[in-house]
Amino acid sequence: MKRIAIVGSSGGNLYTQGGNYPLKLLEEIFTQASSAGIEVGFVEFIGATRSMDGIPMDSPARLYTLAEDGTVLEGESMPLATVNNCAMEEDKKLAEKIQEGAIDGLVLMSCDPNLINKASLTAAAEKGIPAVGTGGTSMAATQKMGVNVISASGTTGTTNRTRAVSFISVLSKEWNIKYHPIIGKTAGGNDMDGNVWKRINFRGIMMASLPGFIAMALALALSKIPGLAGLEDVFNELVAIIPVIIAAIAAKQISGLDEVGIVAGVVSGYLAKDGGLIGGLAAGILAGVLSYYIIRICFRYRVPGTTANIAAGGIAGLIAGLVGMYVIAPVALLLGNAIKDLIDAALAFNPILAGLLAGVLIWPAIIGGVYHAAILPIVLLEMEMTGSSFLGAIDMCGLVMVSAGITLANVVAPRQKSDATAALPGFIINVAFGTFVEAAYPFMFSSKLVFAAALISAGVSGMFVGLFDVRGTAYVPSVMAPLMANEGKGIFFLICMLIAAALAFGLTVAANRLEKNKQASE
Repeated sequence: MKRIAIVGSSGGNLYTQGGNYPLKLLEEIFTQASSAGIEVGFVEFIGATRSMDGIPMDSPARLYTLAEDGTVLEGESMPLATVNNCAMEEDKKLAEKIQEGAIDGLVLMSCDPNLINKASLTAAAEKGIPAVGTGGTSMAATQKMGVNVISASGTTGTTNRTRAVSFISVLSKEWNIKYHPIIGKTAGGNDMDGNVWKRINFRGIMMASLPGFIAMALALALSKIPGLAGLEDVFNELVAIIPVIIAAIAAKQISGLDEVGIVAGVVSGYLAKDGGLIGGLAAGILAGVLSYYIIRICFRYRVPGTTANIAAGGIAGLIAGLVGMYVIAPVALLLGNAIKDLIDAALAFNPILAGLLAGVLIWPAIIGGVYHAAILPIVLLEMEMTGSSFLGAIDMCGLVMVSAGITLANVVAPRQKSDATAALPGFIINVAFGTFVEAAYPFMFSSKLVFAAALISAGVSGMFVGLFDVRGTAYVPSVMAPLMANEGKGIFFLICMLIAAALAFGLTVAANRLEKNKQASE
């Protein structure tokens, strides 16, 4: 196993590019090194509380070293002059390790070849071990000392992740080691490997983008208040940037490159904005994939980090945006309109039946995992076009308010006392935030009668949603939901919500009493 040492400081420009959070900066290098089977055998990193460009020697700073258990040890806060002296002592230890052959390579970030790190870099030059790093001035001085620098770049435009991936990519190639960058975590908290296609997650993209849609709906609702009509222009502006939001989220999640992915997504989403939500989604996915492959190619051929980031963010975003503008947008616009027309056609044919079916089926959809993949995108698509949604109203009534009714029933008339304690937080969250419908699951899954009550309540409230031609949204406090309904339908939305909650409450109370009496008789 190859062992590397991480040497340097939070630097001048590096401080604003991730160096202000040394533990996160170091953690990213540890993560990428572990993916390549490379061990971090030494850490000598000075973290200051401000940029080191012209920093006074009495400024607070900390020395980060490697503990015996392999974790990073954060030293106590001391004046920078004192920390520098401590670092020079550590540097002598590192020099000895290099001379002994215990260190095979160096990762340098804004190091000080002329004083603090002179001992270790002198040893590295004598042993000929490879070094990679950032910091234009310091890396130039390091090369002048005769250190075998195999990759050096400036810090501008880089991030903790792209720097770490660059370092380990170059070292892996030097040592002929197989390396797949780790670019994030899966839903289960495990490291996510370099298979970019597995990172296309529609649910994750839609849920992360939801606040933008809520902001848009709020602007429309507030514009209906006398004196606030000017907010309709804000609503129109927000509608125009929805594809950009979707694209930025998609590109960031798929590329795994943080700020670089966001830039690629923003560029591609803006160019593809005429394609609406679907166009922004497609362009963002393409931007994320291109960003990942472009930066991998750049690092493979030792392109400096700043240039690699520019290529991954700018070129990938531009290519994806142009494809989105001229190829994806026209098709996406047709598809979006077709989905909206299909919903309108169903409501025109029989709105009560459409509401009934939507209400009854929405519970099986969310339990079966279909909701976030299929229904939520349609809700957002409707909101993008009109500011409110038929399926959004079904969501609020059939899921949120039904869940609120079931949980409230188990607070007031539970089957067993412990149910009340479990149900109360779910009721509060559903009412206060318009989400957490899963709070009803324990009661639905433990009782067929309560499950039937949920379906009946959702179906009946859905019928009224169709009858009153209500559009709305969930994910907002219940008291605000009627304000965000389609024009003139706020009171009807409130009626639908109350019907859903009251019916679910009454049926659940009845079901609990029946089952409680049955248990007592047994």
